[in-house]
Amino acid sequence: MSNVLALRNFETTMNRKDHLDSLAMPRASAFTRILRHPLLMPYNRLAVLMVLANVMFAMRTSELTVKLSGMMVLINFSVAIFIRQQYVINALFAMATSVPTTWPLSLRWALGKVYHFGGIHVGTFFSGFLWLSFFSYQIISQGAQGNFLVSLLIFHLLILTTMMIAALPKLRARYHNQFEMIARFGTWSSIALFWTQTFLLGGDALSFSLLGLITFSVALPWMRLRRISVEMLRPSSHVVIADFDYGVTPFAGSSTELSLNPLLEWHSFANVPVPGRSGFQLTISRAGDWTGNLIDTLPKKVWVKGIPTAGVGNIEKLFKKVVWVATGSGIGPCLPHLLSANVPANLVWATRNPRKTYGEDLVDDILAVQPKALIWDTDEHGKPDLAKLAYKACKDSGAEAVICISNKKVTWYVVHEMESLGIPAFGAIWDS
Repeated sequence: MSNVLALRNFETTMNRKDHLDSLAMPRASAFTRILRHPLLMPYNRLAVLMVLANVMFAMRTSELTVKLSGMMVLINFSVAIFIRQQYVINALFAMATSVPTTWPLSLRWALGKVYHFGGIHVGTFFSGFLWLSFFSYQIISQGAQGNFLVSLLIFHLLILTTMMIAALPKLRARYHNQFEMIARFGTWSSIALFWTQTFLLGGDALSFSLLGLITFSVALPWMRLRRISVEMLRPSSHVVIADFDYGVTPFAGSSTELSLNPLLEWHSFANVPVPGRSGFQLTISRAGDWTGNLIDTLPKKVWVKGIPTAGVGNIEKLFKKVVWVATGSGIGPCLPHLLSANVPANLVWATRNPRKTYGEDLVDDILAVQPKALIWDTDEHGKPDLAKLAYKACKDSGAEAVICISNKKVTWYVVHEMESLGIPAFGAIWDS
C-alpha cells in the first residue's frame, strides 16, 4: 500500500503538464545534433560500409572471373544469413556486454550499439545482389543466352528484387505481414536456386560447404518448432499476460517468437522470466489484427520456434546505472530487467490508465522493485515529452545511459535528444 500511496503522491506533484514544461533541458549544438542524427546511426553506417568494402574489393581485383564473382555472391549471402542466426546474435551480445563497467564510457557506449548488426545483413544482402547481377551478366555475355541456367538466374534476381522492395522501411511498416511472408518464402526459394545453380555450374567444395552452412542456419530454428500450451490472463481488452512453462526458462532481455499458423505469421515478444520459478511470461498488447485476435480468443496452444534470442535490453550490463523509458506495452521488455534488478535502474513509463489496462498485480510488481518509478497516466495528463523526463531521471539518479522501448518515432526522438547531450541512449530499431 505504501508504494501505491507513493505513486499517487508522485503523480499529483510531478505528472502535470505545467511541471513538465518547466523542466530545463540544454540544447546541443547544431553540429552535434547532425552527427547524432538517426540517419547516421550505426545500422546505416554498417550497411554502407559493407557495400563500400565490396566495391573496393572489386576495384582492386585485377580480373573478376566468373568463378570469383560466383564466390563473392555466396560469401555475401552467407554473411547476411549468419549475422541473423539466433546463436550468432546471442554470441554477439555476449561478447559486447562482457566488458567491465570500469572501461571508458565512450567504449561501452559504442559496444552498446551491438543490436545494429542488422546493418551488416542489409549491406551484404545488397552486395550479394549486385554480385549476382554481375555474375549473371558474365554468364550471358559468354553466349549462354536462352539456356536453363540463364532463366534461373533471371528468376533469382526477380525474387531478390522483390525481397528488397518489400524490405523498404515504409513498405515494411505498412505491409509487415506481407513482408514477413515474402522474406521467408523468398529466402527458401533463393537457397533452392543457389543449390540448383551450383550443381549446374559444377561448383567446388567451398561453394557446397557454404551452401550447406547457409541451409543449416536457416533450417535450425525450424528444427525446434513446437506447439505448446499457454495460460492467458486478460486484465483488460487491450492486453493479455501469457504464461509459459514448457521446459524453457529464458534469460532476461531475450525474446520468443509466437505463431498461430507457423507458415504464415510470426511475432516476437520480450520474455519476462519470473524470479524463483521455471518458465516465463509475455506481455502482449493489442497492436493489430494478429494480437487483437490473440487477446479476443485466448488460445490454449501456440507455436514457438528457435531459441530465446538476445535483444537491446541486454546492453544494460555495460553500465553502472540506467534509466528505462517505456510507453504502453513497451514495459514488457523492461520488466525482466526491473524485476531481476541486476543493474541499478530508474523507470519512466508513460501509458494510459496503467492499473486498468495492465492490472493491479503488474503495476504492484513494478512498484515493489521501482518505488520511485515515474508512471505517467496519459489518460489523465496527456502525452509527456519523454526526452525531458529521461534527462531529468538521468541527472537525478546519476544514471549513465537511457534505454527506450517505444514506437519508432518516440524511440528515435528520445535516443537522438539524449545522445545529442552526450548521454548514451539505446532503443530497438525495426531490425533488432
